[in-house]
Amino acid sequence: MEMLNTLQRAWKVADIRKKMIFTLLMLLVFRVGSNIPVPGIDRSILASLFSDEMGLLSLFDLFSGGSFSNFTIFALSITPYVTASIILQLLAFAIPALERLSKEGNEGRKKIAQYTRYLTVVLAFLQAIGMTVGLFRTAVSPWNFWTAALIILVLIAGTAFLMWLGEQINEYGIGNGISLIIFGGIIARVPSQIHNTFLSFKAGTVSLLAIILFVIFAVAVVVGVVLVQEGTRKIPVQYAKKVVGRKMYGGQSTFIPIKVNQAGVIPVIFSTSLLQFPLTLTYFWPNSGFANFMSKWFSPNGNPGVWIYTILNVILIIAFNYFYTSITFNPHDVADNMRSNGGFIPGIRPGKPTEEYLQKVMTRISFTGAIFLAVVAVLPTLIGQFTNLSISFGGTSLLIIVGVALDMWKQLEQQLLMRNYQGFLK
Repeated sequence: MEMLNTLQRAWKVADIRKKMIFTLLMLLVFRVGSNIPVPGIDRSILASLFSDEMGLLSLFDLFSGGSFSNFTIFALSITPYVTASIILQLLAFAIPALERLSKEGNEGRKKIAQYTRYLTVVLAFLQAIGMTVGLFRTAVSPWNFWTAALIILVLIAGTAFLMWLGEQINEYGIGNGISLIIFGGIIARVPSQIHNTFLSFKAGTVSLLAIILFVIFAVAVVVGVVLVQEGTRKIPVQYAKKVVGRKMYGGQSTFIPIKVNQAGVIPVIFSTSLLQFPLTLTYFWPNSGFANFMSKWFSPNGNPGVWIYTILNVILIIAFNYFYTSITFNPHDVADNMRSNGGFIPGIRPGKPTEEYLQKVMTRISFTGAIFLAVVAVLPTLIGQFTNLSISFGGTSLLIIVGVALDMWKQLEQQLLMRNYQGFLK
């Protein structure tokens, strides 16, 4: 209800209303482009390629809002950009030059953003070749060099356009442009998923109990994501007083916020990608012994594969959560910054004891966030296994949707707060 009130108040402010309308128009452009097919593709052959379980390809299709399975100009979606951003973020901790750039403020961020664009185009080029020459080769008609080159160029241009679209939203709209594009793709599939579920219910393949269970799960995830996403451990920090001349500086109290879910949805995406990769290989050899083995032992639709898949998913999500959290929050750097500025945690000595204390708190907090992510990621698989409810709108989708909605709400609150301050100063 508070979010609706924020939207209503924001809509009454002319500047914010323009930004909201601009964001909606950019998302509309994205959805229009998601329905423009790539030239040189036989649609009947394409439909037969996506008639079975897609493995990792289903994750790509989720992020593209169905553009991948329909092979439209936005089939690659914004996935190459997300991958490039994660790669550079990880490399910043391994390459000193990138680490220095990340600490140089606005100019350093501009350089890293430029490198991200270049890497995005390279990754889009490689993925476009893989899709055109490998995965969708049988659907390319007629198959020749010029047709393949045209398809590759269209796919790269589609990703580059989406990258530009996201940057335009960042500059002139509201919210994070890249996240909103993924958000728009997921939301666009909701009506068709509801329609398919209704048809399955009428046909008797899905029971009313299964639908009720999924609705309960969805509501619980939304509430849980809000609580976990907003949950923080505030560690008090006291800064010592010092006298310079006749003036006294310092002495104030503040806190270090450590989020319960510091890594966001990244651990779920990493884990799903790793587990689905072998299943994706079976897509190229559907009737081989390898495909039968993977479908039985490591597929979420197999028996006992569903249990092995679930256990591995939980382990990997917890591991990736700790790994990504350790990258985004460095207790050593935080402890050094506090000591150099005369700050300390009450009852904890500066230096190494502070670092160990922060590491201990982060480990405990991260475990709670990791367990929550694992439960959200695993429950849809188990519900689908025991209820025959076939719906791709699962835990990952809900995590992304709620996370983006919360981020948008916070930005609107900040915009309104800035307007109030400006009015007060006038």
